[in-house]
Amino acid sequence: MSNKTILVVLDGLNYQVARDCMGYLTGLIEHQRATLYKIQSELPSMSRPLYECLLTGVSPVNSGIVNNNIVRLSNQESVFSLATKQGKTTAAAAYHWVSELYNIAPYHAVRDRFTHDKELNIQHACFYHWDHYPDEALFLDAEYLRQTHQPDFLLIHPMNIDDIGHKFGLDSRQYRNSARTVDIILSNYIDTWVNDGYQILITSDHGMNNDLSHGGILPEEREVPLFVIGNSFSHQDPTLKDMKIKQTDICGAVCQLLALEHNKPYPQELLA
Repeated sequence: MSNKTILVVLDGLNYQVARDCMGYLTGLIEHQRATLYKIQSELPSMSRPLYECLLTGVSPVNSGIVNNNIVRLSNQESVFSLATKQGKTTAAAAYHWVSELYNIAPYHAVRDRFTHDKELNIQHACFYHWDHYPDEALFLDAEYLRQTHQPDFLLIHPMNIDDIGHKFGLDSRQYRNSARTVDIILSNYIDTWVNDGYQILITSDHGMNNDLSHGGILPEEREVPLFVIGNSFSHQDPTLKDMKIKQTDICGAVCQLLALEHNKPYPQELLA
């Protein structure tokens, strides 16, 4: 069965901060409506390489997107390319690097910020290029795309947690409060998404350290959350709570939910 799917990538969100600060999502877990897994990011723990990893299932050292300054289209099959080729509708409210990976590189704001083109991998999009672009506005962009185009696959990618982490560091009230803010924003949308038939994955690309950065191998830089919400996931099996899921598995899990033909790895136990 094909399920419409939303992937939320909360840029720069450390696992422990997610677990400690996101009360709404944890409430869903307590009522067996969501499950939280700990994932270790691929290396380097940097944004553009890990966007590519999340959306193609290919680790950075194999994709060739090994730092943030490589501006070119992906040469891998992605969720977006597989979905569009198989007749699905795709959309994204995301940072402009996602446009450069899957639509057009380099990004030109006037041309690319608002995209509606069924010939592109990401057919409908609201892209942004300011790290401080408000998360509240980004989720409004995403909901506009969702309600207007009813995409089969929607990527939502806000940046404020990462932006605050670079300014104040992991162990700061500002960083923790930025996670709490996104949790509140999500609480205004998730029931609507579920009621409209979407399966939801909420994760991050990488974490954050106290040097106001990331990119290395410290646990706080690599450990990120994966919350899954929806009736296609195995929420009530206690033996799966500590299941090891790889960051390279997320692309395949999304492809399975969308009932796409693909050769991406995915954890079968994750899905009900």
